[in-house]
This record gives sequence, C-alpha cells and structure tokens, in this order.
Amino acid sequence: MTGGTSGLGAVALGQLARQPGARVLLGARGPKPAGTETLPVETLPLDLAELDSVRAFAAAVIDRLGGAGIDSLVLNAGVNMHDGKSRTADGFETTFGVNHLAHYLLLRLLMPHLAPGAVVVLTTSATHDPAAKTILPVPRHADARLLAHPEQDPQRDEKARAAAGRAYSSSKLCNILTARALAVQPEAVAGNWRVLAYDPGPTGGTNLMRNTPPAMRMLWKLLGTSARALMPHFNSRAAAGGNLAGVAGGRITPPAGKWHARVVKDELTWPQPSELALSDEARDALWLDSAPLVGLPSPTPAGS
Repeated sequence: MTGGTSGLGAVALGQLARQPGARVLLGARGPKPAGTETLPVETLPLDLAELDSVRAFAAAVIDRLGGAGIDSLVLNAGVNMHDGKSRTADGFETTFGVNHLAHYLLLRLLMPHLAPGAVVVLTTSATHDPAAKTILPVPRHADARLLAHPEQDPQRDEKARAAAGRAYSSSKLCNILTARALAVQPEAVAGNWRVLAYDPGPTGGTNLMRNTPPAMRMLWKLLGTSARALMPHFNSRAAAGGNLAGVAGGRITPPAGKWHARVVKDELTWPQPSELALSDEARDALWLDSAPLVGLPSPTPAGS
C-alpha cells in the first residue's frame, strides 16, 4: 500500500490491517504510522518522487513475500503542488511523476507477484471529469511525455496555479487510464484480477495539500474537522477511508460491470468517468508511452 500514513489512507490502512490473517506492507518516507504499533503492518522506505526508491521498495516487497502472492495492491498516495515548476529527482513534473509515473512503475514491477483473484485499486479524482465541474482546470490530454515535461507542451498553462491544477487533474485521469489498461492485460485476464479506480471525493484533513501555500493547508485541515458541515459536498475521512478499505479488502463487491467508484456525501457510487477516461486510444498510448519514461521496455499494447 502507498498513501497510508495519514488522512483517509490511514483509516483504510487500519481497517485493512485488522482483517483476519492480514499482513500489510506499507511504503512510506517515515516510520510506522501511529496507532498501528500492534497491527501487522511493516513499513518499508518509499519516496515516490525518486524512481530508484520505487525500485528499491518493489524489491523489498518481493523479498518480504517469500514467494507468496499479493492479494491486494492499493496505490493511494498523491500530491498536489501549488505550481507547475517542481520536478522529481528524475526530472519529471512532480505531480505527474508521483501520482502516475511512480505508481505505474511500482505496478509494473509487482504485476508478476499479484495472486490469482487479486484486487488492484488506484486512487483517482473527479477533477479529471469536466462534468463534475470542480474548481480545477480539466485535462486537455493524457500524453505521458508532455505531462512529464510540460515545458514542451504547446498548450501549456502560463499561470502557475492553472498549471498546477491541470497537472493534478491530468494525473488523476492517468490513474483511471492505467486501471483500464491493466484490466485488459493478458496477466490480469488470466489471473482474474479485479482492477478498480477509486475516487474518495473531496476529503479534508488529509496531506494532499501539504505542498500548497499555508492558507490553503489551513483551510484543508479545517475541512477535516467539524467545520466540514460548512461544505456538505465534502466527505468524512471515515467514509472515504472506509470505502477504500472495503473495495481493496473485498468487503465491498462492485456491481456487475462497474469498476469506477466515487464517494459522494459519504456514500459509495459507481458513475462513469469522463469521455477521455474511456478512450481506448488514450489508454493504450499512456500504457505504452509511460514505460520508457520509467526505464522499462515497451509492453504489449493493452488489449492485444
């Protein structure tokens, strides 16, 4: 699991770790989260802004498995930068590098170790969908090379706040496309893997805004308290994290044919994502074009 040290992720981690027979390997930059001291949670070093750290984490997970398979892979971590200028250790725009490329690499490295019937969950956001009418600019495309290097994009945003917002919404679009691409891979079909894109909805009190200006961080923190009542469309961490644990741990079974979940007013729903998120061309291009960016050979085209 990634993204399990705070906010809704910490709620999900606690519930997953309390399931009978559970064992959770958590990737994190810091120590074992408070409150999990007596739970079967092992924290392994992981910095999603460094692809070498992702590779080391994957190797450590595989070593800890000892030949056993992964029953549930939860790719929940994410960042939202306040401008589009930040870069990862590998030179990629940070929001895209962390939210998509690092998780894509981790997924590809762990795919051979997913057990039959495994559940894979990628956390996404309604910001990817123009119909959701969120406050962020919506994605223009899911071109991996241009999102990794936005200075090369002829349509790039000149204003820092717009660039940051579009980088985030685009990375969340890529999470959905990655889920769709994984679901049609031969290994996923043969292994009967359940692949889900999970949107927790707006949930205050998480670390998502940790890289934004102080005023934004303060507001986000307040929306994780009783002040949430002032914004009725915001979800509680209990609902957002509980539903994540539910779908990842198998307690919640998706309705037939559904794979995109969204928490709305603390209730789990199963809407269609955006038109671009349903594009097979965008899905296949992202799956293929992300590989060389993270140092992997080009995979077999999705669905072929």
